[in-house]
Amino acid sequence: MKSTLTRLLVFTVVLITASTSVFAAKNQYYYQLKIYHLKTPAQEAMVDAYLKDAFIPALHRAGINSVGVFKPIAKDTLEQLVYVFIPFKKIDGFLKLNETLAKDKQYLAEGAKYLNAAFNAAPFNRVESILMKAFSAMPEFAVPKLTTPKSERVYELRSYESATENLAINKMEMFNDSEIAIFTKLNFNAVFYGQVISGSKMPNLMYLTTFNNKVDRDKHWVDFGPEYKKISGLPQYQNNVSKNVTLFIYPTDYSDL
Repeated sequence: MKSTLTRLLVFTVVLITASTSVFAAKNQYYYQLKIYHLKTPAQEAMVDAYLKDAFIPALHRAGINSVGVFKPIAKDTLEQLVYVFIPFKKIDGFLKLNETLAKDKQYLAEGAKYLNAAFNAAPFNRVESILMKAFSAMPEFAVPKLTTPKSERVYELRSYESATENLAINKMEMFNDSEIAIFTKLNFNAVFYGQVISGSKMPNLMYLTTFNNKVDRDKHWVDFGPEYKKISGLPQYQNNVSKNVTLFIYPTDYSDL
């Protein structure tokens, strides 16, 4: 009787543990992508100093240890863009971030030049913010496992826009069901896949893959073609993307990713 009861208790503990693990695996991160729009080298220098010396250290102190900062490989003569990727375990982290920063005295001191800039010497033209929820097939972001120096790396940020909300959900399901598995199989070193839940190009999804260099990137996409062809023609996935925006970026020397 005692042996039977012991086995029953052990089975119950294992079952509860397994159920908890499955539930935990479904907890999806939230991602903020901040995009700084700059016009002058002075603005770029101020934003770089702020992110490197004040903002990122403050996020580290708040428990956010992997913050990505990226810039376009191709230079735009009209403006410079700086992309800041911030992962949050829960949406509350995003909602309470400004409050957390406001209580961080070191952050306020280190970021004073940026934070207290005069109206006629603003550190940026505008700041754009995109909020995403991680896909269920990859509920957490990943730090890329690359071997080349950051200056040589090519990161590919893609946005897939859809004609309707239902078609956007269909494209996300296509990723969850098949595409992420292909990217993983071929070692695309994806940082994240995210459904945009607040942004200017909705309905859309975004994802970021990473490569050692341009040659490495091109080879991966050649290998991707035959694998993708197996699913792209399926009737349930037709016409689910109306626009594909691809941007090549590189990590700054102070980026965590």
